[in-house]
Amino acid sequence: MNFIKVFITSLLLVTFFSSCNKYGKVLKSKDSDYKLKMADTYYSEKKYRIAQQLYEELYPVYKGTDKFEELYYKDAYCFYYLKEYKDAENFFKGFLEVFPNSSKSEEVDFMHALCFYKQVAKIELDQTNTSKSIGVMQSFINSHPGSARVKEATEIIDKNRIKLEQKELRAADLYNKLGQYRAAAISYSTLLSDYPESQNGDLYKLKSLMCYYKFAKLSVVDKQPERFEKVITEYQDFADRFPQSVHLKEAQEYNNLSLNKIKEIKNE
Repeated sequence: MNFIKVFITSLLLVTFFSSCNKYGKVLKSKDSDYKLKMADTYYSEKKYRIAQQLYEELYPVYKGTDKFEELYYKDAYCFYYLKEYKDAENFFKGFLEVFPNSSKSEEVDFMHALCFYKQVAKIELDQTNTSKSIGVMQSFINSHPGSARVKEATEIIDKNRIKLEQKELRAADLYNKLGQYRAAAISYSTLLSDYPESQNGDLYKLKSLMCYYKFAKLSVVDKQPERFEKVITEYQDFADRFPQSVHLKEAQEYNNLSLNKIKEIKNE
């Protein structure tokens, strides 16, 4: 058993050193066409780091020739496949600037946009790249309305918008949890305004109404009538917008409570 382990380890080491030796010979070669051929071979074998190093060494040799476009194209993909998305983004952008009339321009434009999506952070973190991703994907759709990639681009935009919506919802829920009811109510209203097509629109409206009610209830007596009136106004807007909502009955309860509170205050 130990012999087999030693044999496999030795075989792997021989393969590794042989590969390194082969790469070293390619790197030292003065034959540019040979280097390019080997770079393409490494690329096809998914050895992107080695391929990328060779491609970039060959830039001065092939710049301005008919081989430069393919070289640049594959070099950009090397960064993408290595998950170095910021570099890939820059290289795809550079490709479009150097080869604006390329037959690959639509594909590369999409890949450039896709790199932004790949850099989107987890929901707990800053979502600047999420907003950027929406922008560049929309720009791609506007530039290539007939592209077969429009469907995927649209799906990515939808995913990003859902992520931004969830981020805003977390902030609103946190205000609510901390008892900052006015800030929570405004945040839920902003959510509804920012995402009017959201399936959760009626829930956001209900939460906003509920927080306005809590805010009014905790206010000093002099301020309460005005703030309970705000709840009533919010309920009327809720009923107009979402007459079939499953949350309508609960919203109506806050409306009734507010009406009763106003009556109590006026009768004191």
